[in-house]
Amino acid sequence: MKLSKIHILLSVSISLLLFSCNVGKKYSRTHLNIPEQYRETVNLTADTVQLPWRTFFKDSILVNLIEKTLLKNNEITVAVMNMQQLDLMYKQSKLGLYPSVDLNIGANRNWLSKSSLNGSLTEQFLGTSYMDDYSASLRLSWEADIWGKAKMYRESSLADYFAQKEKFSALKTRLIVQVAQAYYNLTALDEQLKVAKRNIVLGDSTLAMIQLQYKSGQVNSLAVEQAEAQKKTAELLVPLALQNIAVQENALSILCGEFPNSITRVQNMSETMLSAIFPLGVPAMLLSRRPDVKSAEYVVVSANAKMNIANISMYPSISFTPSVGVNSFKLNTWFNLPGSIVKNIGVNLTQPIFMKKSLKTAYDIAVIDQEKALTTFKQSLLIAVGEVSDALARAKYADERMDLVKLKKASLTKATNDVLMLYKSGMATYLEVISTQNNFLQNELETIEIKKEKFNAITDLYRSLGGGEK
Repeated sequence: MKLSKIHILLSVSISLLLFSCNVGKKYSRTHLNIPEQYRETVNLTADTVQLPWRTFFKDSILVNLIEKTLLKNNEITVAVMNMQQLDLMYKQSKLGLYPSVDLNIGANRNWLSKSSLNGSLTEQFLGTSYMDDYSASLRLSWEADIWGKAKMYRESSLADYFAQKEKFSALKTRLIVQVAQAYYNLTALDEQLKVAKRNIVLGDSTLAMIQLQYKSGQVNSLAVEQAEAQKKTAELLVPLALQNIAVQENALSILCGEFPNSITRVQNMSETMLSAIFPLGVPAMLLSRRPDVKSAEYVVVSANAKMNIANISMYPSISFTPSVGVNSFKLNTWFNLPGSIVKNIGVNLTQPIFMKKSLKTAYDIAVIDQEKALTTFKQSLLIAVGEVSDALARAKYADERMDLVKLKKASLTKATNDVLMLYKSGMATYLEVISTQNNFLQNELETIEIKKEKFNAITDLYRSLGGGEK
């Protein structure tokens, strides 16, 4: 008996000595060869502080729409529930070092064969053809964390939690930008509708003037038909703009978590312009700013921990299973202490030997998963730098196009006024009048489109630099 106790104590001592042994490769960020600067530069004020969206967007109506989206959007709701699940999983992983305790209470009656030795003895000593067994036991199970498996589970769960948290931030930033761009697109469509209506009025006056000249025999019917066609060109823009407005309002309503409905908005595009202030910095700063890049790196951390867990599964494990309880073959002596007490202690050493290569295959798969996660992380950084460069290029060249279209508008405005006077004096043809008015219409529409592109470029730059979802 003493020898058995010595063996048990020796086993416990060995396991405690090995308790601090950790197996596995600790995660460290690989060298990413990040460029020192972005490809494009743009005349924006650099700031070291990320702007919250409430500061970045000045339009109070837009701010209210964004608040509604962050509160009611169904993607946000699902993401919150995902966070809750991962939080529970992490809390569960922290209990890996704790033992488990089971309470078992049972009562059995076995009718034994009279021809068996146990049956004959039971009938001889108990005077019955059956034997009762009443038991109650408290059993503790604990596996010594020799190789740091519990730590790896915690590390993996925590990395999964933070990865989802960063995905949540990226989702909110994406929705903020989508709402802003949809809202600004609505104001752009409103401007297109105004332009169309102004050009219809201009077309009416031109058509009336040419009809008078036709009646007086100064021009033929072709001039009237051409003026009528030019007017229809502007009129066709009205139902198209109304259609696009309805579709965009529906999409924006759904983003806000509501059924399709009309959207209140400002009356002029210029009322919702943005401040061009960005924490531009250098490409390497995206590692700390971009939530999707941070999320991808947390996935690498989790995959690294899971790879270590798969490796640890091939190592031996030591478990302890002590138990204490009461046992009796009579109900009235079931809890007759201390006579009915039973005690047991077990120490188990398990070393996988032949598992048909399943553990090794699981480890190899985990290694590949870790490499895939690392490659995805690198790709996310490449995309992030590319998105910043794209947004910078669009913002830069939208400004240049805007300068040119303003000069073009000035020329076309003068040309439109001049061609009417020249036409009245017989020094210009009706085709020149129609062509000039059509060019003016197209220039106004192009101006609206460039403004929208500039807004989208700035909001995309805001998002691609990490946004400010708080």
